[in-house]
Amino acid sequence: MKRRVVGVVCGVMGCVMGLWELGCQQQPPQQSQWQTLFDGSDVKAWRGINMATFPEAGWVIEDGSLVRDPSKGSSRDIITRDQYGDFELALEFKLTEAANSGIKYLVVESLSRGGSGLGPEYQILDDQRHPDARAGRDGNRTLASLYDILPARDDKPVKPIGQWNTARIVSRQMHVEHWLNGMKVLEYQRDDPAFRQKVAQSKFKDIPDFALAPKGHILLQDHGDKVYFRNIRIREL
Repeated sequence: MKRRVVGVVCGVMGCVMGLWELGCQQQPPQQSQWQTLFDGSDVKAWRGINMATFPEAGWVIEDGSLVRDPSKGSSRDIITRDQYGDFELALEFKLTEAANSGIKYLVVESLSRGGSGLGPEYQILDDQRHPDARAGRDGNRTLASLYDILPARDDKPVKPIGQWNTARIVSRQMHVEHWLNGMKVLEYQRDDPAFRQKVAQSKFKDIPDFALAPKGHILLQDHGDKVYFRNIRIREL
């Protein structure tokens, strides 16, 4: 009897181990660890667009924040030194009154125009005071929208001017999501015909293969207004 019980137990354990091994084989690959792009003290992960170094004026570190401050001189967009394809980007931003800025991703540097880079843009805007919020089409230039292409949802949670908001962008293969303060406010498929039609109706209609790059830089926009960024991090998916 003991031998029979032992055989049954061994058989059950063998099945369990087999299922565990099968489960392990079917698990998706683990996500990489978070990489800090700005820790409050240095900008080694960044450079000016079409520059080898970080801009000498216009961007400053202030109380642990990376600040585009027009009182500190003229400047240009800044981009990450590395490029990313499938990624999750998270950061905090704080607006001043009537400010305009943006987070661009999948940025192809060769398509830049002067000091401004081109790529899909997570719009950063004071919707109440900046006129761009009422331009474009159906609100597609408001905060957290895909600039000039897709609007963020109307009930998005927005913190008052002077308070920190959290932005998150998730890009996996051709699928992209914009998040604001913990809410997903839009998503799209970059190669979907309906989305490509939206691009064709936007100011990017003459940019070949806009938003279709397999990878690109992350960009913080210089739009001439004072904007704060902090706790910038990314992980590849």
